[in-house]
Amino acid sequence: MKLGFDSEKYLEEQSKFILERVNNFDKLYLEFGGKLIFDMHAKRVLPGFDENAKIKLLQKLKDNLEVIVCLYAGDIERNKIRGDFGISYDNDVLKLIDDLRSNGLLVNGVVITRYDHQPAAKVFINKLEHMGIKVTVHRATKGYPTDVDMIVSEEGYGQNPYIETTKPIVVVTAPGPGSGKLATCLNQLYHENRLGRKAGYSKFETFPVWNMPLKHPLNIAYEAATVDLKDVNMVDSFHLEAYGEVAVNYNRDIETFPVLKRIIEKITGAESMYQSPTDMGVNRIAFGITDDEVVKEASRQEIIRRYFKTGCEYKKGLCDIETFNRAKMIMEELQLKPTHRMVVEPARLYAQELTAKYGEDAVIPTMALSLHNGEIVTGKNGQAMDAIAACIINALKRFAGISDDVHLLSPAILNPIIRLKTESLGDKTALLDLEEVLIALSISAAFNPIAQVALDALESLRGCQAHATIILHSNNEATIRNLGIDITSDPQFASTNLFYGK
Repeated sequence: MKLGFDSEKYLEEQSKFILERVNNFDKLYLEFGGKLIFDMHAKRVLPGFDENAKIKLLQKLKDNLEVIVCLYAGDIERNKIRGDFGISYDNDVLKLIDDLRSNGLLVNGVVITRYDHQPAAKVFINKLEHMGIKVTVHRATKGYPTDVDMIVSEEGYGQNPYIETTKPIVVVTAPGPGSGKLATCLNQLYHENRLGRKAGYSKFETFPVWNMPLKHPLNIAYEAATVDLKDVNMVDSFHLEAYGEVAVNYNRDIETFPVLKRIIEKITGAESMYQSPTDMGVNRIAFGITDDEVVKEASRQEIIRRYFKTGCEYKKGLCDIETFNRAKMIMEELQLKPTHRMVVEPARLYAQELTAKYGEDAVIPTMALSLHNGEIVTGKNGQAMDAIAACIINALKRFAGISDDVHLLSPAILNPIIRLKTESLGDKTALLDLEEVLIALSISAAFNPIAQVALDALESLRGCQAHATIILHSNNEATIRNLGIDITSDPQFASTNLFYGK
């Protein structure tokens, strides 16, 4: 893969800018937009970006910072899922705390925002407290967002408790958007000011990139990633008026800026140092880009990937038709087609060939995977394994230089697993999924040196692109994700069965 981004240069620029911002205050509350750890979107659109660049930056500053994690009570109640990991937001909070601690960062605690006695939120609070994690509960702020006098009062921010902090930099993060990070920062500013401390607010931003063109594919890819939030990139009119300089921001930040500015000025009793929402951000992404054409193409591919993802979510009932249509409009804006993703057409053509061979009633799922040299490998549902597993086995053979005629998996190993699934565990699906096949391969490797060679090639799959003609079962989706393969799927179920999952 061609690289278009220098992570080290970005880290240097970003950390320097944060420290400059900290010097203006006794304490800086730094809201982190986007994913703090494993930022896979940034990695995909900026080839060369380290998905853990943010955590590495915080490690440089770890002696001077602590972390507060926010989670909206409503997201716990509706079991909101983080798409790139396939886990719920509350579980992601636990994972995030583990990751922060393992990187030597101090976690202050968790804030449950907009709490209104949601039963699932109460269970999660109990769980955190039993684990020894400090929990703070914040209610919805009275008067927000229009009544500034109410917001900045004992009945507004004053009703929520102050979180004791000791470090000059307080990072406020969350599993995803809408978690209450900004409200938590402002609540802290209110209490800090009442305690006579000079505290400030800033926002660690990644996308959209303020000093790149509004219609740059990198910024449009951000819109594609947030179609469910209806985010729209816009020229920051406040920045243009204040400095005569074009800057890109998104609609929610621009719309809320006048109120946010008034709230900060009401809290501090002084004119805000920020003249625009762009001013509030710390975003040095553009300074790390080394090849704009590489970034543009990677961003176009991400837009197509998001289109497929949204289509599958619509099919599953996880988003509405308006969200899916928005994803289609973004594709049309850049004149992109699904087949511009190189693995889509081979997967579909293979499925069409099988239909022509076995008849119109035979809908046989297929998958195509592109090796790093551009060679395409395919797989289909067979007698023992599904299309995803078959395609991965075929790819491992190519990476390991094993002939297609060689059988890596003996029926003596596969058949007992199939009987265990269907007879002992009562699974109606006799086909083995990817995880089951890889377990069988690892067992075979103990007796078959060729199987071991194939197993050793697993790491070579990382970064490969794939497309399936059917929506993946959750087991296959998780295994593909763990292997580091970027996969898309046509929004079609593999069968007419109503229950679809494992």
